[in-house]
Amino acid sequence: MGSEGRVLKYGIIGVGMMGREHLYNLAALPGAMVVAVADPHPGSREAALAATAGLQSVTAPPPLKVFEDHGALLDSGMCDIVVIATPNMTHAQILLDVLAHPKAHHVLVEKPLCTTIEDCYKVLEAAKARPDVLVQVGLEYRYIPAVAELLTQVRQNAVGRVRMVAIREHRFPFLVKVDNWNRFNKNTGGTLVEKCCHFFDLMTLIANSNPVRVMASGAQNVNHLDERYNGKVPDILDNAYVTVEYENGSRGILDLCMFAEGSRNEQEICAVGDSGKVEAFVPDSIVRVGSRTSGRDGVQSFEVHDKRVRYEGLHHGSSYLEHMEFALAVHSHGKQPPAVGLEAGLMSVAVGVAAHKSIESGRFVTLEEILDRRA
Repeated sequence: MGSEGRVLKYGIIGVGMMGREHLYNLAALPGAMVVAVADPHPGSREAALAATAGLQSVTAPPPLKVFEDHGALLDSGMCDIVVIATPNMTHAQILLDVLAHPKAHHVLVEKPLCTTIEDCYKVLEAAKARPDVLVQVGLEYRYIPAVAELLTQVRQNAVGRVRMVAIREHRFPFLVKVDNWNRFNKNTGGTLVEKCCHFFDLMTLIANSNPVRVMASGAQNVNHLDERYNGKVPDILDNAYVTVEYENGSRGILDLCMFAEGSRNEQEICAVGDSGKVEAFVPDSIVRVGSRTSGRDGVQSFEVHDKRVRYEGLHHGSSYLEHMEFALAVHSHGKQPPAVGLEAGLMSVAVGVAAHKSIESGRFVTLEEILDRRA
């Protein structure tokens, strides 16, 4: 029931694939009750109703209230927390509507925070006027058990001062979404914002420093080239290399390929410090830790699982753990801030925007120019 024994009532805005994933996670979370959903797409609303009919929630819910418009959901006053899982390009306006609403709704917004830096700043400014509203950004890869263990090893100085971070994501192409909104950069913010904000967030955590400049190379070579939507060819990148340099001298590199279904692990994350190395493999959920002094024979390899997870879902239990921590923040009444705040959301978007600009311009792009509000 949470720290105070009070049931938290949730509304989900956008119940496509990811919105329903949140629905399943919240059904498994003690003290959580999804009472309302909103989505303008009839098929998504019907799918959400069908999903709830088959769920056995820890807390027995009342009949689910279904809205076509998120404004009507907010006006209803039914919810303590709203989850925004709508297409990327709608995040900013819905967040602004939530933050301007006279009824306080805490909010978890799916990544990316927004698709542009300008919109991120608008949301940050609006949030300053609503200290009574907690906002968490859905960068849930932090909570994947093997990744969380890697972060713990780094924080506990198992590898010394981190000098290099390498993240490889080799996976399948983008999935089909409602009205194929995710096929175009104008809707997603671009692949390196839409998908890779997760990894830039992790890089910054591991490096424990602020990014200062980015160099990237990427293209659309394989995926979606034979697709047409209203006569237009999708323009989203399907592969890239991105190098990020940090204030403290650390460097990170992202190796992204979205036509690599023949991979054992979708994500391989590596942090190398001046005294050792730690790696995490997902979905194998294996972590390896070694030191320079012990060499190859001293490398330890172990599986990592989090016994708190009651629903694994699409992201290896990370969405469940994300909701669990955010609920604790809400129950704390301001004593515990959201674990992933708006500034982290902004920075993860900014690195992605810088990477796209680097590809377009063929040069290093500084975070200063990306974050300059005069630009």
